[in-house]
Amino acid sequence: MNTPLRTRVGALALVAAVSAATTAVVLPVATAQSQAPAPQMVVGLPDFTHLVEQVGPGVVNVEATMGGSRGRPQARGPDRLPDEDQMPEIFRRFFGPGMPFPGMPQDPRGAGPRGVSQGTGFIISGDGYVLTNHHVVDGADSVKVKLSDRREFTATVVGSDEQSDVALLKIDASGLPALRLGDSNQLKPGQWVVAIGSPFGLDHSVTAGIVSAVGRSNPYAGQQYVPFIQTDVAINRGNSGGPLLNTRGEVVGINSQIFSNSGGYMGVSFAIPIDLAMGAVKQLKATGKVQRGMIGVGLQAIDADTARGMGLPDTRGALIREVSAGSPGEKAGLQTGDVIRSADGRAVDQSSDLPPIIGAMAPGTSVRLGILRDGRLRDVDVVLAPLDEGLLAGNDGGGPDAAPASPARASSNPLGLVGEAIDADDRRQLGLQPGEGVGIARVEGLAARSAGVRAGDVVLKVGREAVGSPAALDRALRDAKPGQTIMLLISRKGSSQFVAVTPRADEAR
Repeated sequence: MNTPLRTRVGALALVAAVSAATTAVVLPVATAQSQAPAPQMVVGLPDFTHLVEQVGPGVVNVEATMGGSRGRPQARGPDRLPDEDQMPEIFRRFFGPGMPFPGMPQDPRGAGPRGVSQGTGFIISGDGYVLTNHHVVDGADSVKVKLSDRREFTATVVGSDEQSDVALLKIDASGLPALRLGDSNQLKPGQWVVAIGSPFGLDHSVTAGIVSAVGRSNPYAGQQYVPFIQTDVAINRGNSGGPLLNTRGEVVGINSQIFSNSGGYMGVSFAIPIDLAMGAVKQLKATGKVQRGMIGVGLQAIDADTARGMGLPDTRGALIREVSAGSPGEKAGLQTGDVIRSADGRAVDQSSDLPPIIGAMAPGTSVRLGILRDGRLRDVDVVLAPLDEGLLAGNDGGGPDAAPASPARASSNPLGLVGEAIDADDRRQLGLQPGEGVGIARVEGLAARSAGVRAGDVVLKVGREAVGSPAALDRALRDAKPGQTIMLLISRKGSSQFVAVTPRADEAR
């Protein structure tokens, strides 16, 4: 029997619909949701209980007492601790005598009231050597160390170093539980780390977090020789000197400082790498002090404007802005305007990288520096001298200003700088050689003013060209064009620095 046309058409339509549906299911769809899921990068959360049980006995409480007329130890920050009689009764009952309470100014160094500094330390050898921060015991008349088993010892300060903020103590004991030391050079951002200490006097408090950054320069600390480990581990007053541990229970750093507006934890903590600390310990054991090597140059960071003005290929390296007379750097032939790119094969990517490398070397050590000069790389060998922090004049902002007498004429150069000759007496006061430098009597150019050039400055060089008179300054600047970055080596209060100035076509003087 023939199938009716209507039935056959319906059947065909059904087959077509099914085919279309099937086709829609099997065809891949180009969307992110259809891609394979990313592999799991973090599985579970760590459990630190076993670590704390093993490491805890090696962490100690350190109490330094300042007597006589010393009073309280000085805070590194501007705030001082309140007297106990300013504390409400409810907080005195809760925290006990000598304890601060929330909302009051805190001393980030761990200084307690009435001449007592509370901090943390840890045992590094079974025969009684204890490591802590310099600022915990600085100026102390007596230091007590309390172990986890509640035994107390009077400690001897073997030696202390302010620049690295490391202090080595010795107590008369043996068979002590020393902590294992790790390799801080292996730390990477994102790794878990643990701190054990005595925040606010609360012994053996445990906090954990991750490494936020390594090799961090902390300009507010005044410790240019320490490449800090930055973490988000909660560190508070009294944690100073305690260990920073990796997940194997090895010490990788010494908790030292925090960034804080209130004196309490705000998520940015700094630790001294244990490798650097143990280098200091070796010298403290031997001589009671730490000696560092020195090149004798002033360094400056390189930004994009500086790189463009100096004709550098990139912003890597440490720009030499000053070479001290008689220094190892001068004897080796280093020049102002050189860029140090490496030291003994270690890369110097920014100016803050070099001081920790050189400072870790002993005086008398020969170091090979990779120098970029006039677009060419070259090696320079420098024999380090003992560090003399006062060698570079003007680093403390002291020294006389250049004071040109009569700024009368108008600017004759595209940067709008009005030069003034410096007489022999001013040159002697400024530490300049005969014929060196041009005083700035007035700054008419907007770009130069914006870059920070001001009256009273002394221009030593335009790029690498030395200038010694107003006419020489004008000649060196006459070809400056809008958009072209010009590098000026400026001396101010005895300290020199390169300044990048880029004049604009529409600049109004």
